Amino acid sequence: MLLQTQTEIEENPLVYKYVMAIGTIVIILFVLYRIYLIVEFKYASVFKKPLYNHVYFKLKKITPAQFSILKNQFLFYKNLTPKHKAYFQHRVAVFINNNQFIGKEGLVVTDQMKVLVAATATMLTFGFRNHKIKLLNKVILYPKAFFSSTNQELHKGEFNPALKAIVFSWEDFLHGYSINNDNFNLGIHEFVHAIHIDNLKERGLKAAVFLNSFTDLINFLENNKNYKAKLVASEYLRDYAYTNKFEFVSVIIETFIETPNQFKSQFPEIYKKVKQMLNFNFAGY
Repeated sequence: MLLQTQTEIEENPLVYKYVMAIGTIVIILFVLYRIYLIVEFKYASVFKKPLYNHVYFKLKKITPAQFSILKNQFLFYKNLTPKHKAYFQHRVAVFINNNQFIGKEGLVVTDQMKVLVAATATMLTFGFRNHKIKLLNKVILYPKAFFSSTNQELHKGEFNPALKAIVFSWEDFLHGYSINNDNFNLGIHEFVHAIHIDNLKERGLKAAVFLNSFTDLINFLENNKNYKAKLVASEYLRDYAYTNKFEFVSVIIETFIETPNQFKSQFPEIYKKVKQMLNFNFAGY
């Protein structure tokens, strides 16, 4: 049947030319797309940002109840432009649709939980065109601190890439937003771990921005010992930041999000590099 169809095409000059033209166009478009990906990756590696960020065929909407929670309870969203607010809502909707929310120990998952968790992830990935965290497909919520099988201790939050799950004590997650300038936010902290590990695994365009900028930051501190000593002595970052590189990046981004003006004033060089990591050019950052 396939050979017969092919013969019919070849015997009809117009059909044959049409098929060949379509095939040629497809090949050209594919080659141009591959060239574009290479150019953009090189651009992102050098300039630490993508060529463009937001492009959508159709913007998704959250429910009216969810929108009310977002606009009234999430400060970052309030500071966005109307255009960016529409993009932010879309990404919140995508996160909620793409991730399973599971309540533990009798906790009933509410719209507030879905929106605030999704908005936290959306905020941290808002500077990336590819905003999805591939190593994540479920959010597990406990009422309070929970027993973790990873180290047999009580945890307030954790990211488990093997299970593709991020886990929070809801009490402690909310506490992170109850004081928005203490540089401590459980949701931000754990989602940065998820983004960091996801980038290490994927090594795509997003990683070229995030990881290369983080490497620049680490190298800057290692090559400027006096500056690093000043940072440590200031106690601006809590001691936990210096446990390892994973905790350092989580704590420093918590600090960047919660007290950007203070951060920029005290340590402008580091502030600039963290801003570059997240590709943050909005909401007053």
